[in-house]
Amino acid sequence: QVQLVESGGGLVQPGGSLRLSCAASGSIFIMGWYRQAPGKQRELVATITSRGSTNYRDSVKSRSTISRDNAKNTVYLQMNSLKPEDTAVYYCYGVSDRRDYWGQGTQVTVSS
Repeated sequence: QVQLVESGGGLVQPGGSLRLSCAASGSIFIMGWYRQAPGKQRELVATITSRGSTNYRDSVKSRSTISRDNAKNTVYLQMNSLKPEDTAVYYCYGVSDRRDYWGQGTQVTVSS
């Protein structure tokens, strides 16, 4: 059983930046982030494999960078030029040995 622990959420002004971190208790092949806004379905933000292959949601691609430190089993999401529509609970996600793992979620609020 792998546990994922997120950190880095909070309140940010429009146009600001935020860095989310997620530490896994074990090695995970695919790590990434999903988000869920009130009244909406959970959606993919970005993923990265242990080899460094990345995948981004179109609406964040030009404003975000996902990275990982395999030695620390940690994934990071740097988000810039944040918009109010980025407001959501951000969930860390991992896939290993054909099992999905989820973090508890961290709130990101973009507001002036």
